[in-house]
Amino acid sequence: MRARHAVSSLILCTGIAVALLLPGRFLSAQNRSMTKQRPPVWAQYRFMSAPDFGDERDRGDRGHGNHGDREEPPPPPYNPYPPGILPPDLSSELDRVYREIQGIEAEAVMEWQALGPVTYTGNPPIIKGNGYRAIRTLGKLMNFDTNISPFRDIACSSCHMPYVAFGPPIPSVNLTMIAYPGSYRFRAGKRNPQRYTYSPDFPVLEYNTTQGAFFGGNFWDSRATGYELQSPDAHQSQGPPVDTQEHMFPDTACIVYRLSLAAYRPLFEQIWGADSFDIKWPHDVEDICETPGGAAIFGTNTQPVRLSPEDRTKSNNDYNHWAQSVSFFERGDDVSPFTSKFDAFLKSSTTNPLSADEMAGYNLFRGKANCNSCHLDGRSTAPTPPPPQGSAPNSMDTGAAADTRPLFTCFGSANLGLPLNPRDAFYYQTTPDFFGFTANPFGFGYRDLGLGTFLRSGFGSWPNPNASWVQYAPTSDGKMQVSTARNVAMTPAKCPTTEAPGPYFQKEFFHNGYIKSLKQLVHFYNTRDRKDYDHPATSGHCKPGFIEKVNCWPMPEVTNNEDMTVGDLMLTDQEEDQIVAFLQTLTDGFTTPYPDINTYTGACMQGGSAKTQGNEFLIPTPPLPPCASAICGIPPLPTTPIP
Repeated sequence: MRARHAVSSLILCTGIAVALLLPGRFLSAQNRSMTKQRPPVWAQYRFMSAPDFGDERDRGDRGHGNHGDREEPPPPPYNPYPPGILPPDLSSELDRVYREIQGIEAEAVMEWQALGPVTYTGNPPIIKGNGYRAIRTLGKLMNFDTNISPFRDIACSSCHMPYVAFGPPIPSVNLTMIAYPGSYRFRAGKRNPQRYTYSPDFPVLEYNTTQGAFFGGNFWDSRATGYELQSPDAHQSQGPPVDTQEHMFPDTACIVYRLSLAAYRPLFEQIWGADSFDIKWPHDVEDICETPGGAAIFGTNTQPVRLSPEDRTKSNNDYNHWAQSVSFFERGDDVSPFTSKFDAFLKSSTTNPLSADEMAGYNLFRGKANCNSCHLDGRSTAPTPPPPQGSAPNSMDTGAAADTRPLFTCFGSANLGLPLNPRDAFYYQTTPDFFGFTANPFGFGYRDLGLGTFLRSGFGSWPNPNASWVQYAPTSDGKMQVSTARNVAMTPAKCPTTEAPGPYFQKEFFHNGYIKSLKQLVHFYNTRDRKDYDHPATSGHCKPGFIEKVNCWPMPEVTNNEDMTVGDLMLTDQEEDQIVAFLQTLTDGFTTPYPDINTYTGACMQGGSAKTQGNEFLIPTPPLPPCASAICGIPPLPTTPIP
């Protein structure tokens, strides 16, 4: 057990500021000196050869297994991927994001120092005056803390940076491997990381018997139900730290242990209790916690940190407080501020800040394009007269605005018919890594059934906490959460658009990152079901004379339960562009600058066309085996076989 020593608050704050302005971890000196000189658990594995990828030499003291005075060589990177899946600049881009995170973490420390006393008063006890700021500052410190990963190289923000609305921050990854590598390089996830903005507004997942549909939850498959903490967003934040593809801790207690070593521990204790970390840690806790989850040495044990029942309860409570703090940060004005041009439009009763194209796009959004049927704007959908007048939303919507803070989502789920994306790194993780873990033993036999998989407690999802929901799995197969359209267009200030020719920031859209521009996104909604397009193909196999994403949409990955309210909207090319213009008005920062929007230190891209953006990175889908029985063969079976 590591010793605890009292230090003066003045010395502590000064030391914290210095430590966080330097790269690497910020363990206290006594914790570093007391670390036993023994190899970590993962070092028990025999070193095995693995393909090298990129230059890992500049990772400094955040490298795998380094602990102050003790240094262990990093395990060899995991690279089962064929050429072209991993971008060539991956290592340097991961390091670029790491440096940006360190700068924002130092900013959070200064915000902590400026808080003043954090004191509970009254009955019931309430933090008077600065309670909101205190918990949100703690959440920010946690969100940008790279110590919250086995090898101290990944923070929550590694996949969620502010300059892209807390979405995925590496353009080359967004173009190629889709999912982001976690703490052990280059083991990667399976989906496009969702944006944080407005995620705390999603309600607890429930089944609406009248509508016959699920609403609420977090994650693409809604598996973060929020049933325990009554907040899906807080529930979501408990997932990545112990996800085998992301932070990769093998035990939730590891997060609590690392929090107990954090420089901001005093703030956590001031908010959540002075005895929060009075836990008797086993002697091997650090060795366990620096070994990524899924390692063969753990078997099926998800609680390898051996704690007494009392200490496990205290650790679980701390983990809940971690989640609540992070979620409250995401609810605040640093993340979800309602400061877009559209918000200014709603507020003003005398002037209209929207341009003619933006206003035309808004009318299309809530009219002919039918976007408002899922991405609710808080107003009634504009009535449209029958043809021939009905080619545009000609009638005026005279209904009063129903909501002055519309979230542009219905909180539901839909299968939009996205094709399988063969660039997703997850399909290639079919062999054991250095730790004996195989992320995807099914290879291209994997199908992402989204909500349907969660309801079955299936592969790659979480346990379903409500047995009465299992029966709805077949009618939920392929459905993914309807994300808010807010901030879908947010980019770093230096790269002012998502659209080629730019200068632009390359983003990825939808759960599998198949779409690479907002123009493509709107065009997909508009033309997916056009009869003159080449539908039977898989991605990379459009017939000669057809251009993928222009006049060829590959077949859906999951054909069941496909949403048919879109697909043949008869929008013109100009109308598509006008909808893109409107979507850009949903970007926060118009009325008040968006925090940390200027922290991007990478490059912008230029050239090409938004219509074919990313097409040079298309690869042919291999011949697909049937959907693996471990995914599509779990009762209740899909309504029709998944191809």
